[in-house]
Amino acid sequence: MRYFILVMRKVFLITFTLCVTHLAYASNAIQTEPVILDGKNLTIEEVVKVARQNVFVKIDNGALVKVKRSHQLLLLAAEKDLPIYGLNRGVGLNKDKTIFKGNVLTAEARKESEQFNMNDIYATSAGVGPNASREVVRAAMVARLNTLLLGNAGVQPSVVEMFAAFLNNDITPIFPSGGSIGEADITILAHIGLAMTGKGDVWYKGKKMSATVALKKAGLKPLHLFAKDALSIFSSNAYTAGMATLAVYDVEKLINKYDLLVSLSLEGINGNVAPLLQPVRTIRPFPGQGVSADNIITYLQGSYLLDTSAKRALQDPLSFRTASQVSGATRDVLKDLKQDLTIQLNSSDDNPAVIIDISPNENASPQEKTYYVSDGKLSGAVIPTANFEPISWVLNIERLNIALGHMSASSTQRIVKLGSFCINQISRFLSPDQATIAFAAIQKPIMYLNTDIQQQSIPVSTISYPVAGEIEDTATNSLLVVQHLIKIVDNLYQIMGFELIHASQAINLKKLQTPGLKLGKSTKTLYSDFRKIVPFLQKDRELTPDIKNAYEFISSYDFDRKNANPPRSI
Repeated sequence: MRYFILVMRKVFLITFTLCVTHLAYASNAIQTEPVILDGKNLTIEEVVKVARQNVFVKIDNGALVKVKRSHQLLLLAAEKDLPIYGLNRGVGLNKDKTIFKGNVLTAEARKESEQFNMNDIYATSAGVGPNASREVVRAAMVARLNTLLLGNAGVQPSVVEMFAAFLNNDITPIFPSGGSIGEADITILAHIGLAMTGKGDVWYKGKKMSATVALKKAGLKPLHLFAKDALSIFSSNAYTAGMATLAVYDVEKLINKYDLLVSLSLEGINGNVAPLLQPVRTIRPFPGQGVSADNIITYLQGSYLLDTSAKRALQDPLSFRTASQVSGATRDVLKDLKQDLTIQLNSSDDNPAVIIDISPNENASPQEKTYYVSDGKLSGAVIPTANFEPISWVLNIERLNIALGHMSASSTQRIVKLGSFCINQISRFLSPDQATIAFAAIQKPIMYLNTDIQQQSIPVSTISYPVAGEIEDTATNSLLVVQHLIKIVDNLYQIMGFELIHASQAINLKKLQTPGLKLGKSTKTLYSDFRKIVPFLQKDRELTPDIKNAYEFISSYDFDRKNANPPRSI
């Protein structure tokens, strides 16, 4: 009997271990489920997963068939001697130069085409500045891969397969982060073509090495570009769009944390919640404002601010009263931008565009008909476009930069008011006693940061100069616009760190006056977590470490996990 019990116990332990192992494997399999790319359904969240979490990508079979047929149509058009930009004709001002005539598959034409493609890659690899970050390069690659899968570029199938192989084998081309004027990121993205042909340097599984060595380690063969491959690799806005996608994801999280911080600051001054109440929002129903106001009221549930107070002002300074309007307006702009970027991530910005399975209608003009080809089995068109123009979403990024500038100005003024005795009802500069200077000089770096943000929010998309023999005479400066956005976000997080320092100090001082002071459930969590990192200022100390720690805390604060009441978003 005892032996039987021991045997059964052993069987149970083995079975339990196997079950746990199976569940862990299943859980991991769910977490590593690849992102399926078909050219039409890539989301902002999926770009973030691939760029930052190294999630694998998988090419949809139907999309790969479309890529193959698109390539065949392009070759058919070349065989019929249709003039095609970037294939049998030059690029830029050299659009009038003939590279070859007739069938690109003949030995001589193929050789000329391959040489032209490599020359094009070399001549267009012309970036400046520090190297692009790994996550931005990966975002650019997944963005371009997805748009190539629409079948409008005419690339060899091996090109899209190489994009997927680079992402899944952790091969990241190393190249400068600047140099695009915002009419396709050609001088930057060309470096990806270099790496795919075995040229230049890459990061391979975290180690820097030549592209040739990395390809060999990954079991890949360098690409031999021909036809329109080179142009298709670099003539897109994938670099700027990928960078913007990551920034937009970060901004949405910033706004949610901003509203939580506003809630804590309101508690720091015994603020009035009247402007946030539902009846007020109903009579002026801007969507973003409603979301922000609703979130702030939710964060304040359980707070002393929802009880009456004889010391409470009838109306607070505008930086407190209009906080939900300011962050709400940013939400509205962000919604528009997300819609535009989603279109960008799932549409073709190729020039020329290869479009399969279409034919001219009976009313088509003679000029229109010149772009169409057919051999009875395959038909379509190769049409010059201006789809590389990104102005629609660039303008919305500039709107977002301006909106974030307003959020910065509002936060800056709340900080000043939190340190003002006539507003905080505690002490000047939130000093705990007469001998402590506290937060007097600290206002200067806040103004420095806010001024920098205001400068970065000035529109630059209208500034352009003719290039490429003056044929390219307008531009959007999309890369500068997105780089401004990224800097604004970083600076705004620093300002939010300052606001958190001030609001928390005010809460501490109010608690000394009213030991039973009640905070909202969400604001209490924020305050308690922050105090583990930056303690109450009881006497003067060096503030630089506090400033750094506050910035790192608020910028990395896991809001969604910490907050019991998840924020609403538009």
